[in-house]
Amino acid sequence: MNNRLLIILRYAFISLVILVVSARVIYKMVDTTVIHADDWNARAMEELSKITEIDPERGDILDAKGRILATNLRYYTLRMDLTGSQFRDVEFRDSLGMIVDSLALHYKHRTREGWAEHLNKALELRKQWKANVEKLKTDPDNKELRDATHRLRSRLRSWPILVKVTFSEINRAKGFNFFRINHSAKTGLIVEPTVVRTKPYGDLARQSIGLVGDDSLGKKRGKSGLEGALDSLLYGIPGSAKKVATTRNFSNWTDTAAIPGYNVLTTIDIDIQDIVETELMRILDTCSAEWGTAVLMEVKTGDIKAISNLKQSNGRYVEGINHAVRPYEPGSVIKPISMMIALEDGLVRNLDEAIPTGGSWAYLGKNPIKDSHAHGSVPVRDVICYSSNIATAKIILRGYEHNPEGFPQRLADMGFMEPLGIGIRGESAPRINPHPKKIDLSRMAYGYTTELPPLHTLSMYNAIANGGKYVRPRLYSKLIGTDTIIDLPVTYIRDSVCSARNAAILREMIHDVVWKDGGTGRLVRSKVVDIAGKTGTCYMVEGRGYNTSKKRLAFCGFFPYDNPKYSCIVLTCNPRRNMRGAASTSGQVMKNIALKLHARGLLDNSGDYKADTHPDTHATLYATTGSEPYMDLSGWYRLSGPRRGKTPAVSGDGQVPRVLGLSLREAVNVLEDAGYQVMVEGDGYVSRQLPAAGDSIPPGATVRLHLTQDT
Repeated sequence: MNNRLLIILRYAFISLVILVVSARVIYKMVDTTVIHADDWNARAMEELSKITEIDPERGDILDAKGRILATNLRYYTLRMDLTGSQFRDVEFRDSLGMIVDSLALHYKHRTREGWAEHLNKALELRKQWKANVEKLKTDPDNKELRDATHRLRSRLRSWPILVKVTFSEINRAKGFNFFRINHSAKTGLIVEPTVVRTKPYGDLARQSIGLVGDDSLGKKRGKSGLEGALDSLLYGIPGSAKKVATTRNFSNWTDTAAIPGYNVLTTIDIDIQDIVETELMRILDTCSAEWGTAVLMEVKTGDIKAISNLKQSNGRYVEGINHAVRPYEPGSVIKPISMMIALEDGLVRNLDEAIPTGGSWAYLGKNPIKDSHAHGSVPVRDVICYSSNIATAKIILRGYEHNPEGFPQRLADMGFMEPLGIGIRGESAPRINPHPKKIDLSRMAYGYTTELPPLHTLSMYNAIANGGKYVRPRLYSKLIGTDTIIDLPVTYIRDSVCSARNAAILREMIHDVVWKDGGTGRLVRSKVVDIAGKTGTCYMVEGRGYNTSKKRLAFCGFFPYDNPKYSCIVLTCNPRRNMRGAASTSGQVMKNIALKLHARGLLDNSGDYKADTHPDTHATLYATTGSEPYMDLSGWYRLSGPRRGKTPAVSGDGQVPRVLGLSLREAVNVLEDAGYQVMVEGDGYVSRQLPAAGDSIPPGATVRLHLTQDT
């Protein structure tokens, strides 16, 4: 009887519990669906109405041959959370030696001792943090101890192991002892993805490509260069996602898919960019200039094939401000433009007319205009060749002395004052006083009291080389979308800025600067490539006047002369040793570029020239001797592979240098400086060369290189 009562009581108790729980469930159901239904519906609608923006994938920037100049790469950061309650402290300590060995073997930015110190420090901080937690239990009001504990916890929740590594490197690390435990709470491992805008070719054309950074909303947007100017095209169109109710939770549902940004095909050829940057760096290093800029442009299309801006920093040259689109006083490189106006306006009709100069001329009794290359008189056809300031000023004053405002207006009518719009954020237009006085006009004619971006000057020389057709320089030629390709046509600032006849006269005048006795550009002569160009020297403004000890040296021209393919401008700022003239600095850069292009068959030539028939076959080498230049180049340009360049073996004249183990860039420079042509197979480092190092072959012959990733 007692047992039966006991059983009944048990069942009664269980039934009562069930009834209470059921009543509670029914109450909550009624409360949720009836009494407070509006509140819960409002909360649900709040969640369901949330719209999350989906960031689009930023487009790539490509060179003229489709090689990537800037792209998005996904990297990962591996961290450890040592504060979790399930973290296996003992197992981690027991496995520490093997973890350190594995990390030191595969991730060499730290030594074994460095890895051991890094991980042991984390364990020491964890021990200190746990001790602080225990102390707070007995002294909860200790603010200093509480703050210190909070700081320790923050550090230990995100202790860095590997920063910005690839997904495969993350997976490899997860295979190390202890890390292979398949439970993140027990190992504390946290993987954080991040998207990094990467330039595979390092600093080559970095300023023109531009930079990407976070805006005020934390979005990655273009800040400078092409990245900034074409940001809206590269960025793409954001998508949207909203919450949807599922059986057990809310999930994100893509409402509108993000549209990736356009890939931008630039006009830059990375091979030519490499040549231009290397030759500019050599001359800047030789003359210890503050900075330099060089732009190479295709005459017919206006395509900018290379643009380099280098500045001196800590004893080496790195990419700096984009001086090519910033205005500077041009100096004598503006004289062909002044002569163009004189020819078009009929200010000179007889090219043999002698303009009296006398070496010095005080116009309006002001500070005299002087010629550094004094002549009693200069024929009109030789004004550019001898770079006569006086003759240029007198010719322009013939037409505009009584209407000084007409000269800048004439430049504006030619389209010279318009922004070029090439796609570089920060591009400036020429700064020319629209209301000059007579004395200002006389100086303006030969390059003072005006400020011109080098690219504007180059565009006008390009028009002269192009028979007077004023093509607009451009830095990109195609936009490639997910389902569309937009070809951007060649455009013209003006159909012509001068007649074809006057363009031919100007080309000959500029050619004489290099090839006529007494021309200021004689040092640029080459028997291999016929170069035409004009020198320009300008004192630098400091404070309220000119500093005559500092010069900005320019050379602008085109080549080959008979059928111009490329136009080029080079600026060298404040050379402090060795060469101090425009022809020996900026002109030498242009000459070396032309010779390298010829050596690689890029001037519509076969490239099979011989040194015995053309003794001036290779670019002048100004680099210092020893291993350091090659080691530096590897570091500056972030060449593929973790190793630094090896020193090429010294060989005698007529013998092939040893380039085994060098990267492609280093090997090509060494062999071309020795006068040889190069053919390449594979990628990575030179593993085989034919002919072998030390073999005697004449300069101009071809050396074949086979490259592999492992040497």
